[in-house]
Amino acid sequence: MDVYEAVRSRRSVRRFSDRPVPREVLKRVLSAAVWAPSGSNLQPWHAFVLSGGPLAALKKSAGARLAGGEPWDEPEYEQYPPHLKSPYRERRSAFGEQRYGALGIARGDTEARQRAASGNWDCFGAPAALFCYIDRDLGRPQWSDVGMFLQNVMVLLRAEGLHSCTQMAWAKFHRTVAEAVAPPRDLVLFCGMSIGYEDPAADTTRTGRACLEETVTFIDGR
Repeated sequence: MDVYEAVRSRRSVRRFSDRPVPREVLKRVLSAAVWAPSGSNLQPWHAFVLSGGPLAALKKSAGARLAGGEPWDEPEYEQYPPHLKSPYRERRSAFGEQRYGALGIARGDTEARQRAASGNWDCFGAPAALFCYIDRDLGRPQWSDVGMFLQNVMVLLRAEGLHSCTQMAWAKFHRTVAEAVAPPRDLVLFCGMSIGYEDPAADTTRTGRACLEETVTFIDGR
């Protein structure tokens, strides 16, 4: 698979098969992904990869919290601005309509949407998951560097025939994740990432992208 196909075929998969992901594949992906650029080579990402019994235990703990109606953990960063302006507000709304519409969930059916969202904490059935942390003392440029590392991971997973889904949802259960991975106290959980082989019966609907003219301006004197 060439790099263009890997980038274009990357999407957030929310239904995985239980086929195990070999550790040597994950090591190969992560060994290459760390070549992501970072300002002054700080390499601010800290990743923990879970599979097998440890991941099953984490899923069980998260599921127990959901079943018990426990509130989310105190947020350690703001996932979205409280008042999204245009065009971001419309893009987010369109995503929600497409995502839940594909599941047959009506716009006002909050309970059904919550049930669908609860799949996050089962990693959508994925047999492996990555949890990415960053030092809480670092700034916005370093968070950007972490994003480039994660993009490398996702594209390389596609090159290996795997799929993924990044999930800021896990930041809402950061204490539960910390019990599983025991991160140093100076780290903040940015997101989780479900990793695995896509279930052949999964919905393959993709969220579209804005046309190039909306997001890119060429200035070349022509």
